[in-house]
Amino acid sequence: MKGVNGIIDSHIHLYPPEATVDPSGWAKKRGEFYWPSLVMPKLGRRSSQGWVDLNRLLRDMDEAGVEKAVLLGWYWENHETCVNQNRFYGKCIQAHADRLMAFAAICPSSGAELSLTELEWSRDNGFIGVGELCPYVQGGSFDDRDWGAVFTWAMENEFIVNLHVSEPVGRNYPGKVETPLLDFQKMIEKFSELKFILAHLGGGLALYEANWAIRKTFKNVFYDTAASPLIYRRNVFGAVALSAGPDKMLFGSDYPLILYPKTESEPNLKRFVGEVKSSGLSQLEIAKLLRTNAEKVFGIS
Repeated sequence: MKGVNGIIDSHIHLYPPEATVDPSGWAKKRGEFYWPSLVMPKLGRRSSQGWVDLNRLLRDMDEAGVEKAVLLGWYWENHETCVNQNRFYGKCIQAHADRLMAFAAICPSSGAELSLTELEWSRDNGFIGVGELCPYVQGGSFDDRDWGAVFTWAMENEFIVNLHVSEPVGRNYPGKVETPLLDFQKMIEKFSELKFILAHLGGGLALYEANWAIRKTFKNVFYDTAASPLIYRRNVFGAVALSAGPDKMLFGSDYPLILYPKTESEPNLKRFVGEVKSSGLSQLEIAKLLRTNAEKVFGIS
């Protein structure tokens, strides 16, 4: 396979073709209001997303040396949108089982019965996890019965959970959601046997693993690097390796998010891979970040 050198991308988004053709109309039809506020062009600014299809994704993966990718759902506000997303992903992983894995989209605030039925469909159709989830957009809280039912089901069925986490400091930007880090600590303590991936380096929570109490509680927590070039300096990878340990980071690009908007107008997965390789990590740490950690988390042999 040309260009492939074994990288695993743990955080990719891909939208159904009708959403790519007409994002605003697709979202309006489904009552999705948060997502278009992030991805639609604004006055004087182009879209933060590259509107790609499945074939473009596979080509960009080849060019960047990405062998496998995890298709993440989105934190949709409506159950029907989740179903639409999941059926599309089901077709993608069926057609390219050697390249793609998938996490299910669900909206727990729509009710536990609907969420669990959809999770069962996803499990039976080859999905390996659930997320990206965010109660601060989808409604409710980690303490709610419906969210607890989802986490309990995931634990019993060995599903991995990916949660969106924003850093509590720094500038405001579209997509930055208030996500109180203490909420995550309490929830992870309650479901300590469940395997979590906290997106975007856990909004900085990865750095708190230098704290003994967090380190002990977060034994099954991992952190993906999605959108890092937009948020952090390159030395963040070394800082996380020191605080959380090099075994807890997963390469995630947030593709097709445009990571270098000052100089580029298209997603550039290859550039981000190059940035990781030149970040100052040791060769062993780079290998763990780009592949071997994901092999263990996702059970890839």
